[in-house]
Amino acid sequence: MAPILSVRDLEKTYDGGFQALKSVSLDISEGEVFALLGPNGAGKTTLISTICGLVRPTSGSIDVGGFDALKDFRAARQLIGLVPQEMPTAPFEMVADTVAFSRGLFGLKPDPALVESILKDLSLWDKRDNAIMSLSGGMKRRLLVAKALAHEPRLLFLDEPTAGVDVELRHDMWRIVGNLKERGVTIILTTHYIEEAEEMADRVGVINGGEIILVEDKAELMRKLGRKLLTLNLSEPLSALPASLAQYDLTLASDGTSLVYTYDTHAERTGITSLLTDLSSAGVRFQDLQTDQSSLEDIFVDLVKSG
Repeated sequence: MAPILSVRDLEKTYDGGFQALKSVSLDISEGEVFALLGPNGAGKTTLISTICGLVRPTSGSIDVGGFDALKDFRAARQLIGLVPQEMPTAPFEMVADTVAFSRGLFGLKPDPALVESILKDLSLWDKRDNAIMSLSGGMKRRLLVAKALAHEPRLLFLDEPTAGVDVELRHDMWRIVGNLKERGVTIILTTHYIEEAEEMADRVGVINGGEIILVEDKAELMRKLGRKLLTLNLSEPLSALPASLAQYDLTLASDGTSLVYTYDTHAERTGITSLLTDLSSAGVRFQDLQTDQSSLEDIFVDLVKSG
């Protein structure tokens, strides 16, 4: 099955000489949720803006649903919904009217039932006759999503969808994304909140310095790069690791009060049993232990540092 979005060797260099995108290639499958992670200035928004036709690339190709986005812009853009970080909206417009108007911008016939359905899904129906200026910040963010869905896109871009909103709205947005995915909408989101990617994404891409440095299934990424730590709180401080424990990946705390053992949970043997036996033989006693699994945030930080 052909991907709904295929980007090949995409580059963008601005007039001042700054290269924001460097030979970016990416395929997105229909129906998936893809999280694009990267530090500030990495190229996330430039990549989205280029795919959506807001920025002209210097070179490369973009295929959306079988349409060349550079040669057949209208057909490609019809398939795309974009929820930007911020969008100026007419403050005196009514909520339902602005959603209906967004649909009309794509040359589609009015569909009051669809507008009603979208507003109800986003908990905006009760505000349908309210002026935009009367909405809270969270409601305005929901309205941006509603406007992006008005023309029934197959591919939805969410650029920092929960930046600056409270935790309740963030979780509500996660629910909305889940509902959209169930309806078959393909979603690409950029986020600074790693827990969003961990919660919602099927695959994760990391961009840094305008280059895609990794694309991986989320679960596989965490399996391959995630690490599990076993921390042993010692009964008595150690000044140095006994030579008999050199074979293990152990780190002794600076104050000598704890040992940290790093291991792979998917390995045939974790080595924990033999470690505990060798600790006892070396006369090292501990009073407590705990385990800690690395998160996607740990992995992301490590990737950016190494990149």
